[in-house]
Amino acid sequence: MTARDTVLARLRTALAAAPPVPVRHRPAHRRQGELPPGHPELVDLLAERLTDYRARVHRAADTAVAETVAGILAAEGATTVVVPPGLPAGWRPGEVEVLIDDELPAGRLAELDAVVTAAAVAVAETGTIVLDAAADQGRRVISLLPDLHVCVVRAEQVVATVPEAVARLTPGRALTWISGPSATSDIELNRVEGVHGPRRLHVVVTDG
Repeated sequence: MTARDTVLARLRTALAAAPPVPVRHRPAHRRQGELPPGHPELVDLLAERLTDYRARVHRAADTAVAETVAGILAAEGATTVVVPPGLPAGWRPGEVEVLIDDELPAGRLAELDAVVTAAAVAVAETGTIVLDAAADQGRRVISLLPDLHVCVVRAEQVVATVPEAVARLTPGRALTWISGPSATSDIELNRVEGVHGPRRLHVVVTDG
């Protein structure tokens, strides 16, 4: 018997004694992406995934978005905010200094406390929000430099799977895929947040 055979025999013995690993099956309709965009199950799953990634999720009526955003900014101590030019006026908080991005230099953006944007689409299964540089989301840089990102997602923008999300996106646009706050780990698995983008992410999901 070779050394390889000996190692494989030991592995088979060890695996035979191990208890079976339970398999979590998702409902067939979710596996097949049959839930329509904005379905409550998809919104709940998105919130669950984002929370796992250390993002904060808030539910709000369309008419309460500005109030909700203002509450988030106040709780985070943010007093200067940049917003893209196409962000709905009804979503802009009134209690802080709001700068509309008109090609602000990177140095100025880095000095601001927060950014508030909309989203292009959100993927429930992966807990991912996609920005595509549309007018209500703005240049990619504004969602990367401020330390706090508040992103407003309409419930009808929440789809089940990545392929469904890609089908909604316009080819050629600059895309930013966000799954929680920016984070990375070194070789010893020490988590560091804020290296490649905001350290804090709050997602406001409207009820449509």
